[in-house]
Amino acid sequence: MDKGIAMDYAVGQVARLAGVSVRTLHHYDEIGLVSPGRRTASGYRRYTDDDLQRLQHVLFYRELGFPLEEIAVILDDPATDTLAHLRRQHELLTRRIGRLQAMAAAVEHALEANIVNISLTPEERFEVFGGFRPEDHDEEARRRWGDTDAWRQSRRRMAAMSKADWAVFGAEAARTAEDFARAFTEGAPADGERAMELAERHRAHITRWCYDCSYEIHRGLGDLYVDDPRFAANYEPLAAGLTRYIRDAIHANADRAGGV
Repeated sequence: MDKGIAMDYAVGQVARLAGVSVRTLHHYDEIGLVSPGRRTASGYRRYTDDDLQRLQHVLFYRELGFPLEEIAVILDDPATDTLAHLRRQHELLTRRIGRLQAMAAAVEHALEANIVNISLTPEERFEVFGGFRPEDHDEEARRRWGDTDAWRQSRRRMAAMSKADWAVFGAEAARTAEDFARAFTEGAPADGERAMELAERHRAHITRWCYDCSYEIHRGLGDLYVDDPRFAANYEPLAAGLTRYIRDAIHANADRAGGV
């Protein structure tokens, strides 16, 4: 095709390119905001490249909430060329992005402020957890992971869990702990297949219910279980030394998977 020949486009083509309706284009033409630069002998509208560029500016300013009348004044200002429009649009976008980021941060803070307590009655909490109080671990978890996506994901998921969900969650965790204790007392090595498979089951349980638990995060959890007596208290009653065994199995499983 000869590059010197100017292209023009039918109204339907322009509507598809711009993602607007033909009716909108007709309205813009009627009010003189974006009129086709050519018409065929039969009277059909044909839009030139300059028309498309003007339409692009119109749609941008509309997206930012400018009324059509004001857009017409902006675009028809003889002192403003395409480069000036682009610079202005970049500035407006930057301002909007800043406002949206501030709004997103405010919403995130509101989420964290509201997603604090597990949505169970006191009776349900006792039935599900017994004497265990999840909030007793809250401050330590916030200190370690409060600025991470995993922390926020965990808070959202757990706040949405029902009594039935918590019952299944607790039953799964208890079975894994009991299986760890059985492997430990039967002398299965922490870096053996049996213990590592239990560690992988433990990691999958966390990923399914709480947050995406990478091998790196899982390794850190294993260390936390040993370092913090409150976590160790969940396992030591089953068998003395079980907490370190679970930690070692978690590390061995991460090593096997190539985790950091």
